[in-house]
Amino acid sequence: MRTAVYYNNNDVRLEERPMPKIGRGELLMKVMASGICGSDVMEWYRIKKAPLVLGHEVAGEVVEVGDGVERFKKGDRIVVTHHVPCNKCRYCLKGRHSVCDTLRKTNFIPGGFSEYLKIPTINVDRGTFLLPDNLSYEEGTFVEPLACVLRGLRLSGFEPGQSILVIGSGISGLLQIISAMALGAGFIAAVDVNDYRINSAKRFGADIALKADDDVPNIIRKHNSGFLADMVILCTGAKPAILQSFKTVDKGGTVLLFAVLDPASNVELPLWDIYQNNIKITTSYAGAPQDLLQAIELLSAKRIDVKDMITHRLGLAETGKGFQLVAEAKESIKVIIEPQK
Repeated sequence: MRTAVYYNNNDVRLEERPMPKIGRGELLMKVMASGICGSDVMEWYRIKKAPLVLGHEVAGEVVEVGDGVERFKKGDRIVVTHHVPCNKCRYCLKGRHSVCDTLRKTNFIPGGFSEYLKIPTINVDRGTFLLPDNLSYEEGTFVEPLACVLRGLRLSGFEPGQSILVIGSGISGLLQIISAMALGAGFIAAVDVNDYRINSAKRFGADIALKADDDVPNIIRKHNSGFLADMVILCTGAKPAILQSFKTVDKGGTVLLFAVLDPASNVELPLWDIYQNNIKITTSYAGAPQDLLQAIELLSAKRIDVKDMITHRLGLAETGKGFQLVAEAKESIKVIIEPQK
């Protein structure tokens, strides 16, 4: 079968690999659509494991069913997540699934940028879901990233009516915007350095979208009844953005560190202001099974519509082009790879 093998952001090669063979409790999936995630192009993280087949935002069709599998049959349309929790360790039992050791070790084989992939037994059991008939495979690729967003909002204590500032309006920032809007945010502001993404933030529901070098705190106060944001969601790892998040969160508010930071980076935080103003700082990584189910429900009910976020649809042989588009972060939002083309 054909696979797109990652060596670095500028070197993704179309290579032949053996078709995965499944065993008891496993599924073979024909990959119909696979989204390129921003984390796929984090070269400092990916290159040390290269060469490898990436792609974890996937949807497809069951083409082979292993012995003992009862929930799925050949021909089912499914979405599957690569990381799944054990559901029995001390972290899972406390609802902290994303720090479960099992979650961080699990994966499907070889990756979504391939014509077919094998879904191991544990992923079949707790990471595979039927794709509703009213959702396309392309929309199915949004289930995993949307689940990550929903988990972040949940853990941050989001409540309807709150004011939200999203710093960084790439795909994760835009998903934060449409999710907050769907869940009843009272006011949504967005910040970015790129005009295309600023305009995209407005298009997908932000009440105001600002340049990073604008007087963001005062503009937010002007449009938010004199107050800063109840919640600031950081969707970029840029140091100036991190500092800006603490200048734009209201007293008693929350800063959600949603973006991944380079582990070599350090940032000095205004600890006195954080302490004095009772600012809560939280992080979020991955999505738990309950978040995946909520993502499917919101997409199927059309409370969240992601179709217009897809800017590029590419065949498997063009995966390298897709990586360059996402890494450049200029005029693309969601890049979808269609491995059967």
